[in-house]
This record gives sequence, structure tokens and C-alpha cells, in this order.
Amino acid sequence: MLRKITIALASVSLLAGLTACGSSEASNDADAPLKVAVNPVPHGDILKYVKDNLASKAGLKLDIVTFDDYQQPNTVLKEKQVTANYFQHVPFMQEFEKKSGTKLAFVAPVHLEPLGVYSKKVKSLQAVPQGATVAVPNDPANEGRSLKLLADNGLLTLKPGAPTSATERDIASNPKGLKFKPLKAAQLPRSLDDVDLSVINGNYAIEANLAPNKDALVAEKAEGNPYANGVATLPENKDDPRVKKLVDLLRGPEVKRFVEDKYKGSVLISS
Repeated sequence: MLRKITIALASVSLLAGLTACGSSEASNDADAPLKVAVNPVPHGDILKYVKDNLASKAGLKLDIVTFDDYQQPNTVLKEKQVTANYFQHVPFMQEFEKKSGTKLAFVAPVHLEPLGVYSKKVKSLQAVPQGATVAVPNDPANEGRSLKLLADNGLLTLKPGAPTSATERDIASNPKGLKFKPLKAAQLPRSLDDVDLSVINGNYAIEANLAPNKDALVAEKAEGNPYANGVATLPENKDDPRVKKLVDLLRGPEVKRFVEDKYKGSVLISS
């Protein structure tokens, strides 16, 4: 009996997973809804604004599929369960391409979520103690991005020519003897009680009620920043008229006003 119950529960779990992710390919019919995978904040909020206020007038139907992590939006795109995603920057996409052997197409940047250094234990970078523990994202693109932010603000130096996917091996000098604790990006806000510093991605900071422009000890600048999040798709779909319509709406003045009003400097629209 116990074995039957276990099998039944496993079947229900599998069915639920297939329902959540979608088990069939997204339609490429020009009249079908454009299925887009996003992270909930700010991407899902922005896309919902587009769907509720702008899409119909532009002749675009949207189907928003939300994931809390950084892996599934590219996985479902690779498997053609969605036609596009809106959650990542180019260096992250390039790391996914190398790891998965799948070629994606970055259609256009939309906004920057500034990476910030946060702390509950010190009030400034000058007060960081010797041997401090620093939590950083554990995916290669954002770990390297974190180390660059720390280097730009004098906590360490990187070797000449360090890649965007820099790791501890690419550190040239670490005068404070910082100890690094790589974590999944979604866990970084929860790490603040346990570490001296946490370098947190903008979307997860916002979800945790942290404002990069107010609460971070330091945050990235928008000028010349290669980490703008945008719309990505498979190469064969980069000229899909629905994708082009979506990009036009996301980069339009209405979305710019919405982002400025809602996020008040914590999300920056790309030029």
C-alpha cells in the first residue's frame, strides 16, 4: 500500500511539474500569444504592465511564464516551450551558451538592475574588517560581475585581462583577506545576517525591499554597463514580428515612465 501511495504521489508531482513548465512547444503562429519566460521582479511586473496597458493596442497577445531562478527561463527557451525570455544580460547568456551548447539571440537591452553591496554589519566599505566574509552569486557571469564591483571600489584588484566570468583565481590582490561565499543569487538577501557583505543582484534586492540606490553601500553605475537585462530568443525567432513588437513596447516611453515611477531609481532603463 505504501509503495502504491508513493508511486501515486510521484505521478502527481511529475504532472504538476509538467503543468508548471508547460510540456508543449510555444506556437510560432503570428496570431498566437507570444509566450515569454521571466523572473517575477521587475521583469514580470514590467511585462504585466505591457500586457495590461499596451499590448492589445499594438496587436500583441502575451502569455507570461514566471520562474524564480536564473536557470529555467533559458531551459524552457532551449526546449521551445517559450518563444522568448526577459531576465538576463549578455554575459549571463554567453555563459549559458557555453555550458549548454545552445545558441541564443539577444534581441535588445531593456533595463539595468544595479548590482549592489549590502551589509547589516558595517556602514561603509572603509569599515570592512580584515578577513570579512562576502557572499557573491555563484553563477560565473554574476560572480565575475561582483568581483569587478568590489575591485572598482577598492576592496581588491583583478589580474590584467580578467574575464567577465572572473573567479577568486583572477584576484591579483586582496588586502583585507576577504573570504568569499558563493550562493545561489536568490539566497543572497537571506545571507545578510550571516556574512559581513553580500553582493546582491538588483531583482532579488528589490524583492527583499532593498533599494540599490539607497540601501547599498555601493552600486553599479549605468554608464557603459554591459549587464543590461533584455529580451532573448532562439536565432530562428529573432525576426518574429511579435518579438519585435514586444521590444518596441519595452523600450518605449510608457514603460520608461512606469519603471521610473515604480522603482524610483532601483531599475534604470537602458538608452
